Amino acid sequence: MAQNSMAVHAEHQARFAALIEQNRRSMFRVARAILSCNADAEDAVSQATLNAWQAFGRLRDDRAATSWLLKITVNCARDQFRKGARVTYVEDLAPYAGEAEAPLISDLWEAVCRLPEDSRALVTLYYYNGLSINEVAHVLGIRTGTAKSRLARARGKLKNMLEEDAP
Repeated sequence: MAQNSMAVHAEHQARFAALIEQNRRSMFRVARAILSCNADAEDAVSQATLNAWQAFGRLRDDRAATSWLLKITVNCARDQFRKGARVTYVEDLAPYAGEAEAPLISDLWEAVCRLPEDSRALVTLYYYNGLSINEVAHVLGIRTGTAKSRLARARGKLKNMLEEDAP
């Protein structure tokens, strides 16, 4: 009986690890869209991973796992944003640093980062993470119509920013 319980627990852990591995870049991207630096986004992703693990047994539909995980990440990033940024000197972290994510730098990404927080999260979830407008609305806790109109406004702002920045 104990071996059966251990096998179920190992399978549960493996499913969770696979879910995190499959979505870690998307989690980071959406957290970074909300927060102003990579370190804060990494902290939010870590907290989201912990929160997701604690709630993983209550996930009923594996097909909804990605949007469920991204919603947890958005909530953790927003909580971190409300707490305010903290200062950590990168030099102090060098001995503990792991392999870094590839930088998300481009003219378009820089323009996205200049959008208001709610627009950044929406654009990131829709364009960078490939969620449908219904999934984006669910993750952000807003109505589908609201998500559509905010996305249209964000596209307009991005277009204007990119045109202004063009040589």
